[in-house]
Amino acid sequence: MQDPLSDSAFRAVIEEYETRAAREQELFEKLSPAEAMQRRDEMLLTVGRAAAIFLDMLIREGSLKRILEVGSSYGYSTHWLAYGARAVGGRVISLELQAPKTEYARARLQRTGLAEFVEFRIGDALESLAALPGPFDLVLIDLWKDLYVPVFERLHAKLAPGAIVVADNMLYPPAARADAEAYRARVRAAAGMSSVLLTIGNGLEVSRYR
Repeated sequence: MQDPLSDSAFRAVIEEYETRAAREQELFEKLSPAEAMQRRDEMLLTVGRAAAIFLDMLIREGSLKRILEVGSSYGYSTHWLAYGARAVGGRVISLELQAPKTEYARARLQRTGLAEFVEFRIGDALESLAALPGPFDLVLIDLWKDLYVPVFERLHAKLAPGAIVVADNMLYPPAARADAEAYRARVRAAAGMSSVLLTIGNGLEVSRYR
């Protein structure tokens, strides 16, 4: 299996993302809770490289072709999902509320040659989910944490047999802990789901639909 970072165009874009993310994380940690809430949409706040590599491996090892990302942000994880999708002949649908973020992502996807493997849908995530028929083989949930449970409620019936759902930020930041715990309780109680918490990156809940 080819290392995505051996692709020079892909590596250059990922390193650009990571440089920005490191700079913004340092700033974010200096902000008061009120300032952080006010400025959170400016920040990249990525899943991180370890989680991204894990997602790529899931896609390629499982040949997971129908991929849904709930929360594009500026497109860091979108790139990794798209790289995996290209390798298996799949496609990514990525949901994002704010159009400027998707434009930022699109410009970089063009540079990596991955733009044709991603379809962005701009708008409220819950409304976008209602309009999507599914089924999905892999779902990444990474938006504002109070929406995780409502997103899963709309998603559950649209999972393909054997589908994997990955939810980020289960352990970090601490401010999201209550919402993370509520999500884990809900997904573990859902019919047909088995689930485990992995200490990868910010903490991933990885759930499989049997």
